[in-house]
Formats: sequence, C-alpha cells, structure tokens
Amino acid sequence: MPLIVLAYLGGVLTIVSPCILPVLPFVFARAGQPFLRNGLPMLVGMAAAFTLVATLAAVAGGWAVAANEYGRIVALALVALFGLTLLFPSLADHAMRPLVALGARLSASADKSAETHGATLLPSLLLGVATGLLWAPCAGPVLGLILTGAALQGPSAQTTLLLFAYAAGAATSLALALVVGGRVFTLMKRSLGAGEWIRRGLGALVLVSVAAIALGLDTGLLTQVSLSGTASLEQGIVDRFAPAKATAANAPMAMVGPQAAMTGAPAMRGGDTAMKGGDTAMMSGSPAMMMRADPAAGPKPAPAVALPDMGPAPALAGATEWLNSPPLTGDALKGKVVLVDFWTYSCINCLREIPYVRAWAEKYRDRGLVVIGVHAPEFAFERNADNVRKAVADLKIGYPVAIDNDYIIWRAFQNQYWPALYFVDAQGRLRHNHFGEGDYDGDERVIQQLLAEAGAANVPAGVVSVNASGAEVAADMRDVQSPETYLGYDRAQNFASVGGAVSDARHVYAIPQGLRLNEWGLSGDWTVASENAVLDDKDGVLAFRFHARDLHMVLGPKADGTPVRFRVTIDGAAPGDDNRGADVNAQGEGVVDGQRLYQLVRQHDGAGGDHTFEIMFLDPGVQAYTFTFG
Repeated sequence: MPLIVLAYLGGVLTIVSPCILPVLPFVFARAGQPFLRNGLPMLVGMAAAFTLVATLAAVAGGWAVAANEYGRIVALALVALFGLTLLFPSLADHAMRPLVALGARLSASADKSAETHGATLLPSLLLGVATGLLWAPCAGPVLGLILTGAALQGPSAQTTLLLFAYAAGAATSLALALVVGGRVFTLMKRSLGAGEWIRRGLGALVLVSVAAIALGLDTGLLTQVSLSGTASLEQGIVDRFAPAKATAANAPMAMVGPQAAMTGAPAMRGGDTAMKGGDTAMMSGSPAMMMRADPAAGPKPAPAVALPDMGPAPALAGATEWLNSPPLTGDALKGKVVLVDFWTYSCINCLREIPYVRAWAEKYRDRGLVVIGVHAPEFAFERNADNVRKAVADLKIGYPVAIDNDYIIWRAFQNQYWPALYFVDAQGRLRHNHFGEGDYDGDERVIQQLLAEAGAANVPAGVVSVNASGAEVAADMRDVQSPETYLGYDRAQNFASVGGAVSDARHVYAIPQGLRLNEWGLSGDWTVASENAVLDDKDGVLAFRFHARDLHMVLGPKADGTPVRFRVTIDGAAPGDDNRGADVNAQGEGVVDGQRLYQLVRQHDGAGGDHTFEIMFLDPGVQAYTFTFG
C-alpha cells in the first residue's frame, strides 16, 4: 500500500512539472464540455494507454519501445487532425478527405453530448488513448523507482498497479485543472462572445504541442527544466514512503529514467540501479536498486570461527547461457564449496576484483572449491553474449560463467551490488557474503574455513598475492576525489556545457572555460541519449576535470562496428609514458574497437592534484557511456 500511495502522489506532482505542458492543450480542448462525458473518458483513456505501454516496456524489452514509436506516429497524426478541425471547422465538410472527417467527428461529437448521449464516450476515450501514447512524463524519482523495480523484479500485477496509480495521480491533477479550466472557458465565452476564436486558439495550441512532441522538445528542453523543479519534491516522497535499503554506497544513485528502463537495460550499477564498489553512481532510490559497495569503507574483520547459517543457497537456474561449463545444478555442486561472483565486464570495480577470484579458483580447485561468475549486465551492449565471451577470454577467466541477462539469478540471491561475492558451504547453505572491493585476505580465509568444514585435506594456508596489470590494478583510494560519472541523461551529473544536455537530438555543444573539479563538457555535434552520448560528426571532444591516479571510460565504436580513432591530452599535453593508460600510446593516441572499458590515464609518477582530461574523437560514431577513476 505505501508504494501505491507513493506512485499516486508522484503522478499528482506531474501537474507542476513543465514536461506535462505538451499534454495540456489536448486536455483543455475538452474544457467547456460536460466533464463526465468528455473530460473523464479522455483522462481514463490517457491513463490506460500510458499504463499499458509502460508496463509492456518495463517487462518486455526494446520491442515494446519500437512498437510504441509507431503508436506515437499514429497518435500524432490523429491529434493533429483533431487540432486542425478545431482550427478550421470547415475542413469537416470535405467528404473527399475521410481521415480529416474522422478527426472532425472526434471533435464534433464531443460537442453534442446533449444530443448523442453515450456516443461521446468513444471519441473522447480514443482521444485519451492517443494522448496517453504521446505522454512523456518526467523521469523523476517516483517513476524511476517503479520502472527500475519492474525491470529488475520481472513482470507482475504489482508493476501494472503501480504504473496505473502513477497515471491516475496525473489524471487527478489534470481533472482538477480541467474542471477549473472549464468554468473559466465558459465564463470567457459568455463575457466575450468569442467562442469560435477560443476554439481556434485551442486548435493552434494542439498543433503547437504536436510539433513540440514530433521534434522531441517535450523530452528534451522540458525534461531538463523539470528535473530541477520536481525531483526534490518526488525524492522527499520516496524517502518518506519507500526509504532505500541500507547500503555502503558512497553517494545516492541517479534515477533510472523511463527511457532506460524501457530498453530492458539493467537498472543500475552502483546503487540504473546498482553501485559498483567505490565509484558514486545512481540509478534509483528504490529498494529494487542495484548498488556498488564501497571499497573505501575499510576491510571487514576476519570472520568468526563459526560462520552464520544464512539459509539454503538459491538455485543457479535461469541463465540465458553458460560459458566454460555446462549448466551447473544443485546435484552437480553437491558436496562442493561454491563461490558465486556477480560481475559485469565494463565495471571497473569488478575488473579490479577478478585477479583474486581467478587466483582462488586455481589455488583451491583441487580441494573442492567451485567458482561461478554470474554476469549481470548494466549497459545494453553487455547483454550481447559474444561481447561477454570475448571479455571472458581477454580476462583469462577459466571458471564457469552464467550469463544472467534476465536477472533471474540476481533476483534469486536478492543481490544489489556489483561486485558481490556469496560463499556457499558443502551442504548448500549460504554462509557469508561480501559486497564491493577489498578485504581479499578475509574472503580467502572464509574459503579455507568452508573447505576445512567440508573435510578437504591439506587446504593451503596463507593468502594469494596477485600481480595485476592495466585496469585490474587496485585503485589508490587515498587520492581518488572524482566519482564515477555517467554521460547519458538518465544518470548524468555535473554536466557543464552551456545550455545543458538536449535529450535524444543532435546538438552542437561547446566546453566552457575553467571547468571546476568533477565537471565535464562536450564540444562538437553530439546526441545525448538515455545511457550514452554519441558523436555525430568527427573531431568531437569530451573534457573532464578530475582528481585521481587513473581515468577510465566505457566506450563503444560506431554502431556498425567501425573503429573510432581518438587522441588524449592531460592539461593540454600528450600523456607520455609516465601518464598514459593501457589503451593509449605516449602521444595519447588510441582506437575504440569494441564495447568495453578503456584505461586512458595512469599517472605512474604519482602526480597528484586536479587535472583537465580531454579526448578528441577523430571519427564520428563513438558511443561514450561513463567515466570511472582509481
């Protein structure tokens, strides 16, 4: 019940958000008509259409988004015809234009309630359905909570109920506005005798709104404006009704917007929906969020002699594919000590933990330990099994890996973090877990203890020492003052280019002078999407003012796989051998040839302080997702 109240109140707040503006002309076009036979059916249709599309998108993946795009085109055409008939009633007389006549009948029948009675319900309802298809509400914390939970927890009646509660809240606000607006509309007609001009004015507003939606202005400029106006109100409601679970995260997480959730992408890494150890990130403040644990929280104490019994370990069923092994069942693992590692291959925190997991798998394999990696993706490209297969080979992972694209294993463990380790004893009981980087010695002692309990002979003492390289080297957390920063508008923060980001549309950006610490900007022709920024022309630049030893970026080549060349500078100069990352040469040159994490800066000389990083992409098409530091 609290979540239903939360969803309803979040919907009510949309009336004070600028992103509801494109819908208002369609609603107020019914002002002055009987509410029960005109306004109410339209609002019911709008709420039902929004609920249906959002439900399908949240649980069915990208195909629902594509289907809705066609529905939006039809709806735009229908509402445009409705606006034209308001503006030019004479168009309804042209019998040779049946589509226009249909639009005219929609408008005219709503004006004749006294004569037609029940006949007005259908056209008003149909107009409401069309409006619902066009409705693009702001990606505030409440809607992000609902869609994040739907994406992670799978399809359920509760998802639809929460979405309908959200839509009903918005409809309630619009209904109040419509009732008040209807009275004002009637007074204006009586006092001014200008009913026809008011009708035409509403028609013009409808057409302007259709144009705004068609050009993407409703999800671009208006969404940017709305985030500063209503997000704090909605977040207060979230905190009141659905406080997040206790976490070790560094910072609150960014909300997963409906666009991201509708792609079927994971909710978060690091507390969009999950926190990867140590770097700040945010996709949702909901209990369904995934989070990264904080490696800077300090090592955990060595486990007690008697590890707690946390209940039977969940099954490993539901993986879309297994690598390095056939599917592993409870029978196959009977009598084995099992270490389950949740990871995703572009996660810097996961990459820094993997050398230890590899070493444990090798050291204790003959003593009865089975290590299983569960790959749960964050970004859409991490759902590609070929990408995961290549990452497994590049990382020299020889133990079994379950590809958990649908988060079935993730949900079975009620996991919330990347990386996350779960320790299972030989009786199939969950005995210990550890979220985030660090305390590798303590984790290894848990393995040794569980093997000893299982009766393994000659369990090796001591702990492993790894010789990591590249991005796998442990972070220098004493000097990291820059958080993980996402570039897609769903989770972006500290974007400094003048005018802010324009969502889902090409735009020419400029980097401002004098970036402050942890601010970043774009230069050139880019399209900022929900989870990344895509360069539309060559010589685009990304700049970031950072404070850390290492700087990484998650990048992808052009959509067709064509590599993209780039050049890196630090404080305006080539990095040289002392400051270059593993993926660039001394001149700062490199190539984006796959969808993965790239190490671009490693200050081997230990240079501290703030630095300005710039990367120029010499070819168009690069996909930039996030900055991470170490």
